[in-house]
Amino acid sequence: MLKLVYMPNLAKETLVKREIFEEVAKHLDRPEITLITGSRQVGKTVLLEQLKDYLINEKKTSKNAIFSHNLDLVQDEETFHDQEAFIDFLRQRSYEQKIFVFVDEAQKVPSAARFFKGVYDSKLTNVKLILTGSSSLEIKAGLKETLAGRKAIFSLSPFTFKEFLSTKDETLSSYLRNEEGINVIDLRKITRLYKEYITFGGYPRVVFARSEEERIGALKEIYSSYIEKDVVGFLEVRNKTAFTRLLKLLSAQIGQLVNVGELAMNLGVDRETVERHLYALEQTFVIQKLTPYFRNLRQEIIKANKVYFLDNGLRNLVLENFDKIDERIDKGSVLENAVCSELSFLTRKKIGGFHFWRTKQKTEVDFVIEKGSGLLPIEVKWSVKNKSLSSGMRNFIGKFSPQKLLIVSLVEKEQAFKFQNTRVVITHPIYLERHLQELI
Repeated sequence: MLKLVYMPNLAKETLVKREIFEEVAKHLDRPEITLITGSRQVGKTVLLEQLKDYLINEKKTSKNAIFSHNLDLVQDEETFHDQEAFIDFLRQRSYEQKIFVFVDEAQKVPSAARFFKGVYDSKLTNVKLILTGSSSLEIKAGLKETLAGRKAIFSLSPFTFKEFLSTKDETLSSYLRNEEGINVIDLRKITRLYKEYITFGGYPRVVFARSEEERIGALKEIYSSYIEKDVVGFLEVRNKTAFTRLLKLLSAQIGQLVNVGELAMNLGVDRETVERHLYALEQTFVIQKLTPYFRNLRQEIIKANKVYFLDNGLRNLVLENFDKIDERIDKGSVLENAVCSELSFLTRKKIGGFHFWRTKQKTEVDFVIEKGSGLLPIEVKWSVKNKSLSSGMRNFIGKFSPQKLLIVSLVEKEQAFKFQNTRVVITHPIYLERHLQELI
């Protein structure tokens, strides 16, 4: 049983065992660097404390063998100014026992990728490095391959809906984990909580806030911290106004093709600036870029991408819209963005490609999951009134003959029917994981 005793001021948050915990804990036995990435305030520091607690209580590791550094603190930052001195520091302390070195916000180390490559390559066999970063270690230095073969990356997202539900109703959460006994009454309760989740998102501070006012206030602080520390501070973006306006434009066009030239014209900047800002947003885990799926180069669009936000709450904050979801004009886009975030998490183990599909004739399917030769097309609809298929879904089935096509909607009962040789399933978003596992 996992005991969590750290950070009493965040007691509620420490009780949430993240879905990637077991994967990360298992990797602590591996020699490679354990790198935990994710946006600011997503729970990386809490996860580190949980891992330390696991080492002490489950693996019986001595507290003296655990070393922690937080690069947000000046005194800890100074430790990493001299690589050779840091290596000597580690060598001396690991002479008689294996030590675990936790470095929070590791991207702040000057030339971080090169620094930790040197530490790893110094062959300190009794040293295990566990790093976190709210942005890619290579983003500034352009050292994309520096840590190749020396690290395993674990992406920590804001709370998934399963994690969110565990903070709200443990009974419903257990039903969802087992996928048994979810009757209509319970599903309605789950759907009400799901609507809250896709409105305010899954940042831990927001989830544990006690009122709508507190949730919005927490999101504003998270956003302000991101702009000041990552955008202006770490990335040294000088045109903060253009950057924030770009975020606003992106938040209003969820599910649409991204036209870089059009964005540049609207912002009054050049294409290179827009592309650089888009790259920064992706590398700091704010947006998810989705590429098109294609087999026929003449028919499918192969250049334009789509952009989704990894957290609905942050997207709604940028858009300045926290109206009740049922009353919103863009509720379909809100749900589509939420499904994209969930798919991003569920496909993190590289079970296959994750794309959208659109032809030059503008027929499209929202998402396509690829596993080997298998395809799972997914269409998101706020409501489904009948069993009819859009032209995009019909065309996709005609071209690729997938075994199954999903229509994701807030339905109270899963339905299935056949179209040609494809099984079409209308399902609730909480069942996405089960359908993806069937693809595997």
